[in-house]
Amino acid sequence: MSDPAAAFDPLPIIVGAQAARATIFQKRVANEGALSDIERGLIAKLYPEMAAAHPELVEGRPGADDAVRRIIAEVRRDGDAALRRISEALDGFAPDPIRVDPSEFAAARKSIDPKLIGALQAAAERVRDYHERQLEHAMQSFEHDGLGQIVRPIARVGLYVPGTTAVYPSSVLHTAIPAIVAGVEDVCIASPVSPDGQVAPIKLVAAEIAGVSAIYKIGGAQAVAALAYGTESVPAVDKIFGPGNRFVTLAKRAVYGDVGIDALYGPTETVVVTDDSADPELCAADLLAQAEHDTIAAPLLITSSERVARGVAEAVPRQAAQLPRGGIALQAFHNRGGLILAEDLATAIELANEYAPEHMALVVADEQAAVDRVRNAGGLFVGEASPEALADYIAGPSHVMPTGGSARYASPLHVDAFRKVTSVLRAGDDLLQRVAEDAITIAHAEGLQAHARSLEIRRPDR
Repeated sequence: MSDPAAAFDPLPIIVGAQAARATIFQKRVANEGALSDIERGLIAKLYPEMAAAHPELVEGRPGADDAVRRIIAEVRRDGDAALRRISEALDGFAPDPIRVDPSEFAAARKSIDPKLIGALQAAAERVRDYHERQLEHAMQSFEHDGLGQIVRPIARVGLYVPGTTAVYPSSVLHTAIPAIVAGVEDVCIASPVSPDGQVAPIKLVAAEIAGVSAIYKIGGAQAVAALAYGTESVPAVDKIFGPGNRFVTLAKRAVYGDVGIDALYGPTETVVVTDDSADPELCAADLLAQAEHDTIAAPLLITSSERVARGVAEAVPRQAAQLPRGGIALQAFHNRGGLILAEDLATAIELANEYAPEHMALVVADEQAAVDRVRNAGGLFVGEASPEALADYIAGPSHVMPTGGSARYASPLHVDAFRKVTSVLRAGDDLLQRVAEDAITIAHAEGLQAHARSLEIRRPDR
């Protein structure tokens, strides 16, 4: 029998930081430019007259922008009728009712292997425990000397949970549980449906375990519009969370300001940083675990060891040959990933910080010294016993993390994302008289005499 790995050549190795910046780092942007065949097809399917009259719009992002704006306008105008019309055009199914019925949850639970349900419950317990501990150390309400703040949960949030052919119950747990732990009273989910018009049973079971208030059978930009503005079936929310395809991301950008959003997510990214102590087989397995998500995922090895670089270059195609989604994973390596041999470990970590990935794995002899040098990463996975796949499911922290370099300034999803601060001033006469004169002076300097008078009129000698 022939070796299936023989069809795959070893991956190329980029040598040096300068070469890495000029090649792999230049492939970072994945959501711009020409639309995919699927995206062009969706636009033509939903708005054939637009595609026929303006074919140039369908060739790039302006076409997606225009389609998203039209979807949002239709949902705002026609509510549930638009949700059904658009869903039928794009997904081949018009949900009626839109909200998942309680009987569907019961049927879903009966259809799922009890062992899998138990695993979801165990994962939910760990995710809940982590976020409850996080809450203990998060921002707190206080009041001191007439000043303070009140920290309250957002009243209503909507979670977009993508996936029909590939279904991610873990994403339900990792978005819904932090919201519920934070104290959000109404946590709903919008989910695309399968061709039979149903939300995947495993999603329903995960949502039930998490404690979600409601699920709506809608996906895409129309789901974002419904969550933002409300329809007859879908109450408007205060903030929208969760990743999605290009149309979902553009819709979130379009509704921001009318409603809050968590972030604009791009394809998944994993950077594995190693010295010579790493096992190339494990590194290859960890990179493939993220590369199999999508052909535009970004799996990246940055190592100071030529031995590790060569070992991973050989192991990735060999392991990929044994995986059902190995072809997708290899395409991701060629599209946006790769292997970098850095001059030394310090340079490797410097490059990783510059890339600011969603996930950064450190497999090095001196772990703490390396951790101390990390500045930019959504999640940090330290040591060979801490593969990112463990965190995807059951470790505890939410697996929803910043992408596209936004780890330079953004954080993983956490309880504070579902809470907000109200500043409080409760000044008694003593505080007022102690500080008012300075405030009056500033108000006059700014030329805002009514501001000054509102303070002056409170002087005891007026």
